[in-house]
Amino acid sequence: MEKCAQESNDRLTRRENVTAMNQKFGTVLVGGTFDEFHKGHRALILKAFEVGRRVIIGLSSDQLAREMRKNHEVGIYEQRLKELRSYLRKQGVLDRGKIVPLDTPYGITLSTTIADALIVSKETETVGLKINEKRVAKELRPLELVVIDMVPAEDTVPISSTRIRHGEIDREGHLVRHKEHL
Repeated sequence: MEKCAQESNDRLTRRENVTAMNQKFGTVLVGGTFDEFHKGHRALILKAFEVGRRVIIGLSSDQLAREMRKNHEVGIYEQRLKELRSYLRKQGVLDRGKIVPLDTPYGITLSTTIADALIVSKETETVGLKINEKRVAKELRPLELVVIDMVPAEDTVPISSTRIRHGEIDREGHLVRHKEHL
């Protein structure tokens, strides 16, 4: 029985080492408003923890969310923070992450020297490129961009907080059926 326990522990250690080998970067950055925390947000966050040993998550402040002029309401910072922390805790990665408020669209990306990479979606890839242009102009090393595909809803259109707020889909990307359409 002791041998089985040791073999099981060895397998766990190997799995942890494989995970560590996949973590290509020391510190990675990811940011967003993370309103109506959905399947696409989870994919973005998971990618960050997959490729980085440490992850700094910029969460848009209420002020920044207002300045972004989204065409829908946005949950308050404290609620979005609570949902994000809860998710990180459930994934067992809270200790590897740090959540910081984003008060400007670029957050710490234009000043930090400890980050190796920036995780972005296809939708925000141009922002990542702009950040790197600005970093080079400030004589900072550009960040590696890790780009993930948008996560499609069941109708193949990308999941977004806007679509959720408008009642088209739920947080998993399932179409919402309205009584008047049945």
